[in-house]
Parts: sequence; C-alpha cells; structure tokens
Amino acid sequence: MLFPQKPTSTFLLLTLTLLLLVSFAININASDSTSAEDDFDDLEQLLALDEQEDQQQQGQEQEFSNRFSEAEVLSKAQRIVLELNSDNSKRVIDENELVMVLGYAPWCVRSAVLMPQFAEAATSLKELGSPLLMAKLDAERYPKVASLLDIKGFPTLLLFVNGTSQAYTGGFSAEEIVIWARKKTGVPVIRISTVTEAEEFLKKHQMFVIGLFEKFEGPDYESFIKAATSDNEIQFVETSSIEVAKVLYPDIKATNLFLGIVKNEPERYTVYEGTFETESILQFLDYNKFPLVTKLTELNSVRVYSSPIKLQVYVFAKADDFKTLLEPLQDVARKFTKKVMFMYIDIMDENLAKPFLTLFGLEEAKNTLVTAFDNKGSSKFLLQSDPTPSNIEEFCSGLLHGSISTYFKSQPIPDNKNASVLAVVGKTFDDLVLNSPKNVLLEVYTPWCINCETTSKQVEKLAKHFKGVHNLVFAKIDASANEHPKLQVDDYPTLLLYKAGDKNNPIKLSTKSGSKELAAFINKHVRTKDQVAKDEL
Repeated sequence: MLFPQKPTSTFLLLTLTLLLLVSFAININASDSTSAEDDFDDLEQLLALDEQEDQQQQGQEQEFSNRFSEAEVLSKAQRIVLELNSDNSKRVIDENELVMVLGYAPWCVRSAVLMPQFAEAATSLKELGSPLLMAKLDAERYPKVASLLDIKGFPTLLLFVNGTSQAYTGGFSAEEIVIWARKKTGVPVIRISTVTEAEEFLKKHQMFVIGLFEKFEGPDYESFIKAATSDNEIQFVETSSIEVAKVLYPDIKATNLFLGIVKNEPERYTVYEGTFETESILQFLDYNKFPLVTKLTELNSVRVYSSPIKLQVYVFAKADDFKTLLEPLQDVARKFTKKVMFMYIDIMDENLAKPFLTLFGLEEAKNTLVTAFDNKGSSKFLLQSDPTPSNIEEFCSGLLHGSISTYFKSQPIPDNKNASVLAVVGKTFDDLVLNSPKNVLLEVYTPWCINCETTSKQVEKLAKHFKGVHNLVFAKIDASANEHPKLQVDDYPTLLLYKAGDKNNPIKLSTKSGSKELAAFINKHVRTKDQVAKDEL
C-alpha cells in the first residue's frame, strides 16, 4: 500500500458508512409504514365500495325479481283468458254454457286499464272453481266477429249464457268483475259458518253486505237473496252465527236478524234499519255504498255517474294538497250524507280532470277548485271563494237550498273599440245583445267549426255594407268558451237576428245563403232609422 490509512480515518469512514446505512434503513421503514397505512386505507375504501355495489346489485336484483314476479303473475293471468278470433269465436260461445267476453281495441286507453283487471278476475274465478270461461277479442282486428257479438264500443264486456248475451253492469276492478260474474252465474251470496272463515274473508274483501239470519228461509231471507242477485257491485255474505257476525261487524247489536254494510273508510259500518224488502235494501245500498269522499277513476266513473245522489261536488286538487284537505272535507261530507256526493279528482290527471274543467273554461287551472253538478237538471256550479272547509260547507248548503247561481263560462271581456263586428262573451251577452236597444245580428261559432270561417267573412262584409245603419249591430260569440242560459245553439255556424222589439225570439238565418240574400233578409226585417248610402257587397 503506497499510502497506508491512519486508524482515525478508517474509523471515521466506517462510522459514516454505518450512519448512512442506518439512515437509509429508517427511511425505508418509515416509507414502508406510511405505504402500509395508505394501502390499508385504500383497502377499506375498496371494501366499502364493493359492499355498496353488492347492496345496489342486491337491490336491483330484488327489484327485478319483484317486477319479474308481477309480470309473471300477470302473464299467467292473461294466459287464462282465451283469445278469440275469426275461427274460434262462434265455437267457443256455442259450446260453453257461460262465457264472458271483453271486446277491446289496442289503442284504447280504457281497454288498457281494464285488461289487467279482467285477467286478474279470470285467475280469481278459476281459483274459486267458477265454470265461467273468460275470453277477449281484438275488435279492431276482427270487426266482423265484433259485429256478430254486438260489440260496438271499447271496452265492451258481455256475458253469454247458452249463447245469449247480456250487457255487463258491474264495476271495473278485478274484485267487482268477480262479484258480478259470480252473482250472474248462480252464487249471489257467500255463506260463512265459522270464525276462521270470517277472518279469511276479511283479508280479501274491503266492502260487503252482511246478513244475519236465524234460519236461511222465510220472507226476510228471500228478500235478502233477491237484493243480492239484483245488486251488481257488492259482495253479500250470510251467517246464522252471532260470533261470526261480530267478527265481520263488531258493532252488531241484533241477535237473530240483521243487515249492514261494511266499507273500507272512516265510516266503516252502517246498519240497515228498514224493513226486509228487496227494493228498500237496494235503495239503502245505493245511498250508502260510496265513501264520504270518493276518488274518481276510470274504473269507478260509471258507478259514480249512475248514483241516485244527483247533487255531486267535485274537488280538484294536487295529490299533496288534497292530503291536507281530506279529513276536514270528510267532516263536511258527514253533514250532507245521502244528500250530496263528494268526489276528488287529481287536477294533474289530464285524462280525468280536463274534460270537467273544460266545462267551466278552467282547463289550465293548477290550484284547488271546487265545482258541483246537479245531474237532475244538468246544471253546474263553481265555488268562487277560497276552497276552505267552511266555504265548501256554505257552498253545499246553498246548493241544497237553491241559492247558488248556475255557472256559465265566459272569456274575459274584450276591447271592442273600433270593431266592426263586436266580440260578445258570456258576461256581456245581456248588455250587448238582450238589453241593447238596437237590432243585433249575432254569429255563433266555434274554433273547430269547418264552415265558420266562410260565414265570419260574410258577416264582416255585411257589417261593412250596413256600417251607416245606426240601429243595427253585428256581433259574434265563441260558443266553445262562452255560455248563456238564453243562448241554446247546437249547430255551428248559426246566424241569429235579435230584433229590437223582440229579443226573446231571435230569427235564424240560413248560413248557406250568399251575402246579397242575407242583406236582403236584413233589409226586410230591420227598419233603418236613417237611409244612408251602403257599400256594395
């Protein structure tokens, strides 16, 4: 070694090397520790994400399973319903004693609503051992078969008994179809003998009539059976056991003869207190079968319109708003039981709400409205104050006492300044037509009328022609948006001449006449005060 190292230098070199190694090791350990902690945190996050994904997947699988289950049940129910066509229809009806046929069209909304109910009813009837065969016919695809079966509208339900048809007169839910079908095919009443049977019955039926009899015979019982057979909507049950009766009707007081109706609503139990006569029992049911407030649907609309309670109040509201109003509205309804029927329609449901609101010219309304119809006289009414419970109660009292004015819809009053033909609305019909000292030629039109445009041009020409005649006014009214009790017109366009001396008997002009013929007619019936020059037609 040319230059041998000193011991001190060697020691320092070794020490420095060891320090560097230790430092490196510490850094490595620290880095590994931090990395391990980070990896642990990442692992926890991954596990949490996996668990969340598993839960979502399980939820989706459960939802899919539920939907699949519902679809499977519906599919199975629909398979029970026989599809009729040109080849099998006559044979099916001729060879089966009892057949119920649903005539439908694929594009019909009401058919789409009814078909799953019909399929569900078919399943229930099969489980009950009913001999009734359920069938359906696409009446649009097979029009000749539809005509042969006398299916004219959609949907149509018919019951064929030994080849002879009778119209369906029941409700349109699955339960109501089952009840009607069983009544018409020989099972008008269900007999319940034990408490267990009663408890099982309550699980399946929300509304029914109960009859308690000491013996299933005699005049009272016969009237009960006749009523059960005649009624088309409600399930009747009978029992001779007071214990069974108390399960079905806990408030029962009688011990040997009783009749009552049970409903799924606050006023659940109603006892019949009349004599056991068929017509009296049926009348009792007609006045008591609806809840205090009925939600109108496509399925129950026919039942509602056919109610003997002809004074009907309709509340239009959003679903959330109605939740707040329901209980106080039920309190109001209790005060008018059997006199006024109360209905609720979701104002956002255009299919149901719009046809009603159009009758009032309020089809664009979004806030709560209260209207009423007197189906005896085809009159309609509108609550024009805030729809509070107290105002609704006052409105109903007025309806009963005849102090509420009939509502006639009207557009806003227009500005007729410089108009040659005045625009008349419901609110101005009295002033501009009936109470005007002048002769008034009125055109009654609608926006959808094909020929109205031609007549309107003729009226404009006539107004220009007679502009110097001061005792003659030309006017027009849109009959689709305006009403008046003394304006009863069915054809559009219609021309009416209201003579100054006889406004109660307007003269109808022919809308097929030309302008010159119309002008001659006016000259004949209107005596002008001032003979002035007229524009040529």
